[in-house]
Formats: sequence, structure tokens, C-alpha cells
Amino acid sequence: MTLTEQTTERPEVRGVRRLSRPDPASRGRGGQRFLLVGLSLAGVYSLFPVWWLIVAATKDRTALYQSNGLWFSGWHLWDNLHQVFTYQDGIFLRWTANSFLYAGVGSLGGTLIALATGYGLARFDFPGRNAIFACVVGSFLIPIALLTLPLYLLFSAIGMVDTPWAMLIPCLINPFSVYLAKVYTEATIPYELLEAARIDGAGELRIFFSIVLRMMTTGGATVFLLAFVNTWNAFFLPLTVLRGKENWTLNLGLYNWTGTRLESGIDLTGLVLTGALLSIVPMAIMMVAMRRYWRTGVTLGALK
Repeated sequence: MTLTEQTTERPEVRGVRRLSRPDPASRGRGGQRFLLVGLSLAGVYSLFPVWWLIVAATKDRTALYQSNGLWFSGWHLWDNLHQVFTYQDGIFLRWTANSFLYAGVGSLGGTLIALATGYGLARFDFPGRNAIFACVVGSFLIPIALLTLPLYLLFSAIGMVDTPWAMLIPCLINPFSVYLAKVYTEATIPYELLEAARIDGAGELRIFFSIVLRMMTTGGATVFLLAFVNTWNAFFLPLTVLRGKENWTLNLGLYNWTGTRLESGIDLTGLVLTGALLSIVPMAIMMVAMRRYWRTGVTLGALK
């Protein structure tokens, strides 16, 4: 044995087992399994109410109370749908149209205003800009429910209570949408592009509608989707400012059907559950149709 081999060879000690280093790949696989299990449990927890709602919408009144709540018992979905669409002369369809009006028109106008405001705060330097942005961020601390009563008093003073405007005007102002629009503008609209457009003779309105809005498609879609879901699920505001049934939203109408059992003794639980299932269909369709935009938009906002 040479001298080099003698110096490099380590003597073995009896009764002592050499510890091997943990494999980084195995640790990574363990973390992935843990993450996968956690996401699976979260997915089951999130979809559990939807599954219960789907099962309940297929039952009649007897099976709804006497059968297993997590599995089917007969198939009465078409009868329940017919009752929902025909009860009280089809008032459910009117409530659906009102919800689309408030959520669609209000969110579209609110998105346009938010994009214009966010663009102005991000790319224009004027006195009081930081103070205005601080007020926008500070308004996040005010719960929306606290603004319901002041809005009612304001609309009552100007005669807008129980009109569509009482729902549309509050939807046009959303501080969180303004914040998102400012973040997206800073990430996607460079100063050099705006200066080049001004040198070419383009006015500010043309720059905004021809250049900024096209480059803000992803951010605008995200802002619109969040505003649409928020307005579609609104409850306290329509409960306060809307009185006549013809102007109610879906949530307010279903809430009224829920209280009918206490007032008149008529059990409309089956209609309420079927209507609730129908009320989530538009949001699901919109989420699927716009998934390409809101995924990119949320990622961009997170990176920013």
C-alpha cells in the first residue's frame, strides 16, 4: 500500500454507522407531496358546499328533509327549475336581469373610471398626487357596510332610493380597483411610449383610449372580474336602497323567499336552493371565460 493510499484511507470503527447525507431530491418530493395533500384538502373544503347545493337542488321537499344530504334521492331538478322560473309570474328572471344590469354595467363603468384614475396617478405628476393616493389606500380601512347608511341618506335626499341608479352609482367608485389600475399601469406603460405618442401629436384622450387601454387589457379584465363578483354578491346595499320587488337582485330575492316560511308558512326551501345554484352559474362561466386574463393579471399584481 502506498503512502497516498494510507493517508487517504479512513479506519473503520466497529459499532459506528456512518450517517448519509439526506438527498435534496427526496426532500423536494416530500415537500411536493405535502403541498399536494394540502391543496387537495383545501379543494375538497371549497367544493363541499357546491356539491351539497347540487345534490339538494335535485330533490323534492320530502327528500330534502328525510334523505342523506350528501347524496341523491330521486331526480326532481327539472321540476324545481320550472317552479323557480314560474313562481310569482317569473319574478326570478327579473331579479336575474337586475343583477346582470347592476353587476355588468356598474362594473364596466367602474373599470373604465378605475383605469383612467390609476393611469393618472401613475403617469402624471401634479400637486396632491401622493395625498390622493394615500386617501385611496386609506379608504381600504373603511368597511363597505359602514357606507350603506350614508349612501341611503344621500340617495333619499336626492330621490334616488328604489331606483337602479342607487345601485349603479356606488359601483362606479371602487378604491381597490383604482389601486390595482395604478399598479398595472406602472408595470406595463413605460414613460418613453407616452412621450413618443405626444411627440407624434397625439392628445391625452387619444393616448389613453388608443394606447393605454389596449395595453391594459389584462389588468382591466382583472379589475372588471373582481368588481363584477363583488357587485353580484352584494347584499347590504340593495337591502337598504331597493324596496320594490321589481328592482331587487338575486341575493335579495332569494333572501325574501327564505323569510316567506316565517311570514306565511309556505316552505320555499327547494326554490331557494335551486335559485342559489342558478345564481352561481354566471360567475362560474365568467371565471372560466376570462381565466387567461385574470390569471396573468393576478400574477402581475403579485410580482409588483
